Amino acid sequence: MDMRFSLALPREALSIPVIRRVVGDALRGLGVSEDCVADILVAVSEACTNAIQHARASGDYEVAGSVDDDVCDLKVMDWGRGPRPAPQDRGVLSESGRGIKIMRALVDDLNIDSSPDRGTVVHLRKRLTWRDEALVRRLERRLMHSAG
Repeated sequence: MDMRFSLALPREALSIPVIRRVVGDALRGLGVSEDCVADILVAVSEACTNAIQHARASGDYEVAGSVDDDVCDLKVMDWGRGPRPAPQDRGVLSESGRGIKIMRALVDDLNIDSSPDRGTVVHLRKRLTWRDEALVRRLERRLMHSAG
């Protein structure tokens, strides 16, 4: 199973529900388990929130994704200034930096590539778990029966 998509979005908070809908509907349509979909949606929402907060005022951002070989890859790209340096003394209740911790907890691999002249790319990668009745599983069984 191979699926790819790319969306260019305005740097507005209202774009985040659009991403959640597109990604969630695509994964559910393929038969990804609801727990796995929920983890991916929270992680991509955090990445999009960071893109909206840190991108240039007039810039858009892009979300590109693929599902291949039981893995979901998502990239959230902006052309902003990148993350701000962390303050030296962040208290326990500080909200700054929580999104990155949340993303790390929910996906298998998180990579953030940022530079002032190129912007930031947040790459999220998660192994997928499937519902028993998943479309992908039914197609695999049909192919196995017809090959054997």
